[in-house]
Amino acid sequence: MSTPPRRRWVLHVDLDQFIAAVEVLRHPELRGRPVVVGGRGDPTERAVVSTASYEARKFGVGSGMPMRIAARKIPDAVFLPVDAEAYMEVSAVVMDTLRKLDVVVEVMGWDEAFLGVETDDPEAFARTIHDAVLEATGLHCSVGIGDNKLRAKIATDFGKPQGIYRLTEANWFAVMGERPTDALWGIGKKTSKKLAALGINTVRELADASDQELAATLGPTMGPWYARIGRGIDLSPVSAEPWVARSHSRETTFQQNLAGREAVTEEIRRLAARVREDILAENRKAVRVALKVRYAPFDTHTTSKPLPEPTFDPDVIADAAAALVDRLDHEREVRLLGVRLEMTPPT
Repeated sequence: MSTPPRRRWVLHVDLDQFIAAVEVLRHPELRGRPVVVGGRGDPTERAVVSTASYEARKFGVGSGMPMRIAARKIPDAVFLPVDAEAYMEVSAVVMDTLRKLDVVVEVMGWDEAFLGVETDDPEAFARTIHDAVLEATGLHCSVGIGDNKLRAKIATDFGKPQGIYRLTEANWFAVMGERPTDALWGIGKKTSKKLAALGINTVRELADASDQELAATLGPTMGPWYARIGRGIDLSPVSAEPWVARSHSRETTFQQNLAGREAVTEEIRRLAARVREDILAENRKAVRVALKVRYAPFDTHTTSKPLPEPTFDPDVIADAAAALVDRLDHEREVRLLGVRLEMTPPT
């Protein structure tokens, strides 16, 4: 009997409830309890949830939710502070484990990676991945199998937790066709609303939409791109090249709302100076400055402008960031401020 031909697959590996799972490994007595990780671990302070265990998610707690709301939903949950150093250490072990499988590994963050794999049995390889990660770290992962990165990424969610799922051209529309457009990787709530205004509500409808119609409404580049992902098309390769940051940012959440142009401007200048130190460390000059503001109670806006020329000059950077304050609504109190500097490409 002939063996099935080997072919190229993309596998997406996603650690299940990664941050919470690391905390449970460190504190086994927390197993089975609702665990919420965020900020300094104090739900009375202003901070957002970084991750929640599956036990906490059953109560509607999820990433990005204010910690105070999480505490109202689960008063008896275990609240823990973020320990980035610990998560980075575990992540490094996970990624090294994946690389030892002799495949191309593209790291996407602490808890996820794409793998370029040549095999005649991707499900068996996915089980190998799960078992290798579990043995090395004690953590479980889910694996999405696809014929490109887009489909592999989406497939992972169908396999969670601790599962494996295959999504390819063969079953794309059977699985995704009637799902809302924001079920696609790359389309958020705002874009989904714009598509709905065009009468496009499902993945199938997006796939069937004309590139010209989408380009006219959503732009000549993004419009056709949305149509392509509606069809499940993604030509980007799996690359082992190290991820390089395009920007650095700093932000502050205030325990008491900030009010008044002067106070906001002072904080923006302080943040700009901190981010400048970050880009100095990389020796990559700033080319654009962006300002993030979250008004009370939880309404977030961003604005940005290019700099006249690439620079490390602290006064130019601070002045440009402060100038963006003119675009803010000074009648509203501010909950959070952030400054981001986009940098020149690495040389």
